[in-house]
Amino acid sequence: MIPENKKEEIRETADIVEVVGDYVKLKKSGSGFVGLCPFHNEKTPSFHVTPNMGIYKCFGCGESGDVFSFVMAMEGVGFPEALRSLADRYGIDIPDEHVEGDDERTKKREGVYHALKYAGLFFYRHLLETEDAEKARAYLKKRGYDKSIIRKFGLGYAPKNSQLLKAAEKEGIPEEYLAEADLVKPSNRGDGFYDTFRDRLMFPIFNPSGKVIAFAGRILDEEKKTAKYVNSAQTLVYNKSEVVYGVNFSKNDIRKEGEVILVEGYTDVISMHQHGVKNVVSSSGTSLTAGQIKILQRYGNRIVMIYDADSAGQKAMERGMNIALEQGMEVFLMQLPDGEDPDSFVKQFGQESFLDYKRKNAEDFVTFSIHKAEKEGRMESPGDRTAAIKSVLESIALIPEELDRQVYVQHLHQQTQKYRKGSDRELFQLLDKIVADQQKRSRYKERNQSAPSAPVPHSVGDEPPLQQSEYPESTPAQKKKPHYEKEIIRLMLQFGERMIKFIGHNVAEDHFEDDELREFYRDIIKRHIEEEEVTVQHYTNREKPFPTLVGDIVLERYSVSEKYVQKTGNDVKKDRNPFKTAKYSMKPLRLYFLERKRRELTERMKKSEDEEKSKLMKSITKLQKEITRIQKISADELFEDPDFLKNDSSASVSGRFEYKMKGDK
Repeated sequence: MIPENKKEEIRETADIVEVVGDYVKLKKSGSGFVGLCPFHNEKTPSFHVTPNMGIYKCFGCGESGDVFSFVMAMEGVGFPEALRSLADRYGIDIPDEHVEGDDERTKKREGVYHALKYAGLFFYRHLLETEDAEKARAYLKKRGYDKSIIRKFGLGYAPKNSQLLKAAEKEGIPEEYLAEADLVKPSNRGDGFYDTFRDRLMFPIFNPSGKVIAFAGRILDEEKKTAKYVNSAQTLVYNKSEVVYGVNFSKNDIRKEGEVILVEGYTDVISMHQHGVKNVVSSSGTSLTAGQIKILQRYGNRIVMIYDADSAGQKAMERGMNIALEQGMEVFLMQLPDGEDPDSFVKQFGQESFLDYKRKNAEDFVTFSIHKAEKEGRMESPGDRTAAIKSVLESIALIPEELDRQVYVQHLHQQTQKYRKGSDRELFQLLDKIVADQQKRSRYKERNQSAPSAPVPHSVGDEPPLQQSEYPESTPAQKKKPHYEKEIIRLMLQFGERMIKFIGHNVAEDHFEDDELREFYRDIIKRHIEEEEVTVQHYTNREKPFPTLVGDIVLERYSVSEKYVQKTGNDVKKDRNPFKTAKYSMKPLRLYFLERKRRELTERMKKSEDEEKSKLMKSITKLQKEITRIQKISADELFEDPDFLKNDSSASVSGRFEYKMKGDK
């Protein structure tokens, strides 16, 4: 097992903001950060990261935890693999021992990741070291790739025969994991497996944190009658519709520039990086999807799309443009000079020329669409002109924010006024009609999709990975946990031994109405009695539901911003006197407990007979007197201060003290 001191070293070293930032575009808010939740679809940020506590919490769907649980959720791995992933990222050495996963599926995922990592190293070494790879090295040299860029992108060579299978078996990697990773395929003859990739230049595909999740293999003999590229199939760790090639290398530059450049091919990305243009990615050889756009939005909200000038490239660009607009991105489009692609252009003219060309020629989607229609002669006849303008309005209608739609309609009006000679009113009228039609189609589609359908059988191992888009828009309504009950737990977690004793002296577990919070209280008291750790960090690493509860209890959705404190000089402290805070939470806890008991006895009394009814009435009367007393008395008077506060008004909340129970001398 991984030693405890190593776990703590990884926890202390791993920056939760940096790790979460690989998946969520975070914005500073008070002492923490906010962003759109990666666990469910939302348009208003409700996902909070609090770096000083090392935890995250979504106030929309309730997901919460620490840096380990986040990696586990995002990468679909168990705790040991999450530890190792973070250790690799931050250069921390840990013992190289196999650790069993939490369950069979987790173990399989970790096995697939291990097989893919091994394959990446295998292909890379074959490219550098074997004679068979000479033509691959010659191809890369011809493209102008140096050793550093080959190493950075992990390029490799897959040998002709099934050498990967043989080498992996020698390393003890089971065929099962190689097959699950689509590195080998079963023979049609039924006599074993063969390598999926043979005699091809290999491009590893990485997830945002830099783990190999798939491969693309390019032929080296152009005369062969076979597919130019062979790509990994969908696996437990790879869904091509939610993967962007190069994003692991580009994410920081995208953040820095506030802009991502989208190109078509793997080699376009590599060449651009080699020549200093690093905020560039490609859509992994697939048509652009909403899932890919959501990944890019984590790092920046402006996209510049560069597609080939041929018919297929232009159609792909139009589809991609509409998908990006629908997801709320700011879309620019650009065409390079005839005969050029990003790879050839940047090699021939260099970084500065490319950036200068982009500054002058990248156009917002409205301007680009109208200029393109003009070049193609589609603005000459009235019919073509109307169709071109309506096409742009249909794209504008996809934009989620109404204000953005208004601005683009006014922009379209300016771009087309010379053709229309009218106001923007008719454009807005047509836009409203298009938006209404789109919403009607969307509702119809949702109704049809919500209708139950027969399950589709699938073989073992075919189950697709759970993707972010599969999370529901909203979660079923749950009863809200009482604020005062959460406050009790928060104070015990944050202020430790003295607070636990103070609250434990005044509160019993049956005071809690919420089942989960009652269990949380019981666990804290048990650990306190046994002199075991009671901290936020401990409970974020515990089994469900503790990590979620910690986020719900400890994190606040709204906090006073640093700017407010600087401007006003008022630093609002929630716990200036934490024991007073505890008193004001214990009062409603006790009051509502007694009211529940009163209601319970009242219900029993309705079904009871004479003698029992009389006893119950006396109990109810006694409860009502106590309820009335509590309602009238202040929280400060209701609960006595702990002894150490009585004796020392300057005492802090840390250290040890003992209570004297009532009746003790």
